[in-house]
Amino acid sequence: MNQFKSPLIAILLVAAVITLALGEFMDSGVIAAVLALNAAIGYPQERRAEASVRALIKLVAPHARVLRDGREVDIDGADVVPGDVALLQSGDRIPADLRLIHTIELRVDESLLTGESTVVSKSLDVLAADTALADRRNLAFTGSSVASGRARGLAVATGAATQIGHIAAVVRDAGPRLSPLEVRMRRFAQQIGAVVAIACVATFALGIGLGRPAPEMFFVAVALAVAAIPEGLPVVLTVALAVGVRRMAKRNAILRRLNAVETLGSTSLIGSDKTGTLTENRMTVLELWSASGTHAFTSDFDVAAIARDAREVPGEAASPQDLAALACVLANEAELVRTGGTLELLGDPTETALLVAAARLGIDPERARVVYPSLREIPFESERRYAASVRDFAGKPRLFAKGAPERILEMCDRRAGHSGSASAALDRDAALDRDAALDRDAVLAQAERMAGRGLRVLALAHGDDSGGDPRGLELLGLVGMLDPPRQGVADAIRACQAAGIRVVMITGDHAVTAWAIARELHIAQPGDAGVMTGAELEQIDDAELARKLHTTSVFARVTAGHKLRVVEAAKAIGHVVAVTGDGVNDAPALEHADIGVAMGRSGTDVAREASDMVLADDNFVSIHAAVEEGRVTFDNVRKVTFFLVSTGVSTLIVIPLSLVFGLPLPLLPAQLLWLNLATNGLQDVALAFEPKERGVLDRPPRPRNEPIVSRLLRERAALAGAVMAACVLWLFIDALETGRGEVYARNVALTGLVTAMAFHVGSSRSEHRSALSLSPFSNRFLILSQVAAITLHAGALNFGPTQVCCG
Repeated sequence: MNQFKSPLIAILLVAAVITLALGEFMDSGVIAAVLALNAAIGYPQERRAEASVRALIKLVAPHARVLRDGREVDIDGADVVPGDVALLQSGDRIPADLRLIHTIELRVDESLLTGESTVVSKSLDVLAADTALADRRNLAFTGSSVASGRARGLAVATGAATQIGHIAAVVRDAGPRLSPLEVRMRRFAQQIGAVVAIACVATFALGIGLGRPAPEMFFVAVALAVAAIPEGLPVVLTVALAVGVRRMAKRNAILRRLNAVETLGSTSLIGSDKTGTLTENRMTVLELWSASGTHAFTSDFDVAAIARDAREVPGEAASPQDLAALACVLANEAELVRTGGTLELLGDPTETALLVAAARLGIDPERARVVYPSLREIPFESERRYAASVRDFAGKPRLFAKGAPERILEMCDRRAGHSGSASAALDRDAALDRDAALDRDAVLAQAERMAGRGLRVLALAHGDDSGGDPRGLELLGLVGMLDPPRQGVADAIRACQAAGIRVVMITGDHAVTAWAIARELHIAQPGDAGVMTGAELEQIDDAELARKLHTTSVFARVTAGHKLRVVEAAKAIGHVVAVTGDGVNDAPALEHADIGVAMGRSGTDVAREASDMVLADDNFVSIHAAVEEGRVTFDNVRKVTFFLVSTGVSTLIVIPLSLVFGLPLPLLPAQLLWLNLATNGLQDVALAFEPKERGVLDRPPRPRNEPIVSRLLRERAALAGAVMAACVLWLFIDALETGRGEVYARNVALTGLVTAMAFHVGSSRSEHRSALSLSPFSNRFLILSQVAAITLHAGALNFGPTQVCCG
């Protein structure tokens, strides 16, 4: 159980054993109660977070259709062996790494493995051995899914030998990693241990030197050890982290490990996947270029409402823009399926994007296909580089085609004339003249300009059907599409950068697309060296990569191994690294990063299991919100630690001074435990609910080696502890002089310290601001805890059973 792995818990266990050996059963019993309480609070929190993640995971056991003994059989995917011939069709998950031996228009979604947002057209081409993973068109990989088409493939690797298996091995071999908070707490515990050892030895020696009996001094040393250990810190640390977990959950971030809360607050570099995290993971047409002009689309729209204002289906005399939109519908195999009041898109992402664009221009796809029924289809093939549909167009066969601009232009000898209402400015933008023949160079230049902005460009054309290869077509225009950035992501990235957090894009997508998105989202900064590809990564060593990280913000066309190298290089130069991802290829980086952030909706099971945090909405904006909550959580942990350390300092001063002055022990171990757990325990828990301070995201990230208690707070703790120690010692001496005995004097001393800590907790609410500048009502729980601490102590002084430990 993780609750018993804290170094402070180890110190408490030692203290419990010592007090038990000394027969101080009250002390050992109280310490045991602390350990039980810490586990009772922490364990359910981690279980609840884990349950939230597992609720997102739907385990689907894939099946496979293979040829065995000349017959087609359906078997479990786990039973596929090398040499099996697998049969694939649209919608299938690929059960093994396959060498394709026969394909019919096969297109595969490999995003979970490569991070590429578009489907991949497969072929039987022979490729070079060093071809990048994302470009191996003659292979189909385990876990990918068939978007369209059919194929047969020979299983060449299964299980651990597949590409996904190699990635799983890297994840499995990853050693345990400590969060920055765990590192800080270990260092803090070591410092506490050193202070306890030195103080106990010095006090024991001082007492012996002053002539005190050795058994008495051993008991004093135990009291000093109890005083120095902040027993309540493990409990309140768990509470503070649990509060952060709940706050993050409200902001769509589900934590699987409590310590991951603070890690986000320490993050100095975020390595973000592109598809689905920074972008919508939905191809969208952003621009339609025709002789009518350039029509720009916004990236936000309501799918269910896109065809409500449909006009009449365009005819022969329609504008070039309307004819281009009609081509988007007719040369298209995707569908808009209405179920009740909802509208669902079915088909290839590129084709659904074209269908939506046409609907947004007022064309009802269903009605258009009824008005112009299909006569013949020419499906897309990678060798052909276009797709076409022959339609009954007012009684005549009319071919509508879409494809690569270079290929479509080879089929065209003219262009569609612009509408008479188009302005001169739009005419110039179209680079076409009403009376001129088709200017191929101008069209290709426009296509290059669109591609330069990261858009995927297709050309549209129509013309009479000759029955053979299309010729003599009329160019209708160009469409540019992109997986657009999510709303709010650009602002979130700027906010992260303002907080001193560097955002780096690490994606399997193409360099041009990645750079375009990076510029739009301001990930690419002035002075950046540009995009580094996976092929370029392989040409440099780790030291050179670490140097280039200072000027490179975009890594594209990378594999799982490349992404892991970037993460390790960033950690090597001192960054606290958060990594986002959704695919199997992201799992090694998620596992090795300081905090792995997986996608809850689109993420794979492997990615979620390798992560520390899951985004319920797959949105980078939620990471920014979680970073803020992480910083608030650390601030509150630091405030609590300062508050408890102040108590330890005061008692560390009081006990040795009482020896020097020849006084009895002012506070017994049981009283110190009562102070740390019962009275201070209410107030330090209340500090865990302290709201965020202004400017929490305006500060730079904390360095990895920054201690849990800053130098300023150490100085304040020493000063506050000295003042409280002086007051307690004065109260103890004054009470002794009344002649009412040591028990009464210890009650007075303890009550004085309880009261002092009730006031001191107010000054612990901020590291840099005065308690007088903070509203007392911003944390009402703290006010209640102060009143409760005094009331509890007063009641304990007058209740028989608790008088044993309180006085």
